[in-house]
Amino acid sequence: MGLAHTQEAGARGRLLLVDDEENILKSIRRVLRRGDWDIETATDAEEGLKRLEQFLPQVVISDFRMPGMNGVEFLARVKEQVPRAQRIMLTGQADQTAIEEAINRSEIFRFISKPWNDSHLVLTVKSAFEQYALLAENERLHRMTQEQNAELKRLNADLEARVETRTLMLSQAKRDWEQTFDCIETPLAVMQGTDYTVRRANLAYLKVAASGDGATASAVNCFQYLFGRDSPCVGCPLPSALESGKGARSEIQQKGRTFVVAAYPMPGEGRVVCTYRDVTEEYALTKRLIETEKMAAVGQLAGGVAHEINNPLGGILAFAQLMKRDLGRSEADRESLDLIEESALRCKRIVESLLKFSRHSKVEDRRHFELSKCVEDAAVLFKAQLKSNPRVKLELNLASGLPKLFGDPAQLSQVVLNLLQNGLQALPSAEGTLKVDTGREGDRCFFAVADSGSGIEERYLPRIFEPSFTTKPPGEGTGLGLSIAYRIVQDHGGVFQVDTQVGHGSRFTVFLPIPLQLERLP
Repeated sequence: MGLAHTQEAGARGRLLLVDDEENILKSIRRVLRRGDWDIETATDAEEGLKRLEQFLPQVVISDFRMPGMNGVEFLARVKEQVPRAQRIMLTGQADQTAIEEAINRSEIFRFISKPWNDSHLVLTVKSAFEQYALLAENERLHRMTQEQNAELKRLNADLEARVETRTLMLSQAKRDWEQTFDCIETPLAVMQGTDYTVRRANLAYLKVAASGDGATASAVNCFQYLFGRDSPCVGCPLPSALESGKGARSEIQQKGRTFVVAAYPMPGEGRVVCTYRDVTEEYALTKRLIETEKMAAVGQLAGGVAHEINNPLGGILAFAQLMKRDLGRSEADRESLDLIEESALRCKRIVESLLKFSRHSKVEDRRHFELSKCVEDAAVLFKAQLKSNPRVKLELNLASGLPKLFGDPAQLSQVVLNLLQNGLQALPSAEGTLKVDTGREGDRCFFAVADSGSGIEERYLPRIFEPSFTTKPPGEGTGLGLSIAYRIVQDHGGVFQVDTQVGHGSRFTVFLPIPLQLERLP
């Protein structure tokens, strides 16, 4: 490395001459002095090897015939110690065998025959120095190439490591976003705005689609996949969001469910992020709250009216009974008094129903009770009414081992009796089946009364719990039965669920909460 660098910087070349004849050495030095070279001489091979170690020549000229070690052996040693040094041999006319041996063993650069031509000698030595410089440059370029290749390999390895790290980071970021997307309970979807194509959807969206009447995962648009429709939903906010560049929302009705759909455009991409929130239960809860407030107001009014009517009604009933005791009354008067008494008693029953409707159960009347036993007791009382309806069948399916509830079993028995009575009246021609079930659903127990009657028309469903509302003929009902039952269930923290179909009967289910501290009571 140091030698090549020195020559590259323009230093004088180093030449070693080895010959056992002083005259030849002087002659060669005289011929070569015109060149820009440092010349050292040696009179035999041994001295030449010593000069070789100290001088480190770039070109070595050696005679073939020398005492001791000949030129071939000497130049072979030069090749071993300084491989890059160019080797030139002086030979006589009869040394052809030596030439062949030198070529094979020492890889001689040139041969110079004695006697030599001075110009040829100078050109040969100059060519040897150029060859040495060329080899040095080649080695330098080779080393540089190896270093650059090693550096390039290192850089490639570093780049590959960085690419791998960045790929892992991107993959992790992608997984984080996907998991975040899928952890959101609200159904979300990214859609192409022009054709409603679903590009990406979270798990909540897929669950909604799987639970409904939507198409399979091969469907290409949201209205087909999520709602099972053949055309976009009426009122879909997606076109409005794309047109305005701002979020838009609307309500969409599908199979008895209500969804609030919101669309948010993605800037510059023609895509929209849509969210679907099922508000069916919220709306149902709102309706129940409104119904509860209405019931509370009507209850207060009913209580006041009942108290105001009860006193004069008691007087009318008392005077009618006293007048019936007069012996001088005619038969027509007695019939009139009987009608007055019957009407007064009927009014009294209506007033008592109004009082029950407006009155909450007393705390001291509440206790722990078994729901199935409470329902069974009510069914036993109802069976007495079925004796006059032999074509009506009552089926009981009462679950055992239910957790005990806390409440007023007498009032809840009244609810069961009321539902059974309504179911009986709904049976056409007093013929059909009444079913009573009890059971548990999550943290609630329930009892259900079903009939095989005519069912309830959909237009009447929102009003069935209103006081004084009835579809029965005049004189057959006051419309207070379901209202009172609703109030009793509400006082116990329960809810009503009504399932009905015209011509196929109705099923009224009452859900009552299980007190947490009583759930394990035997």
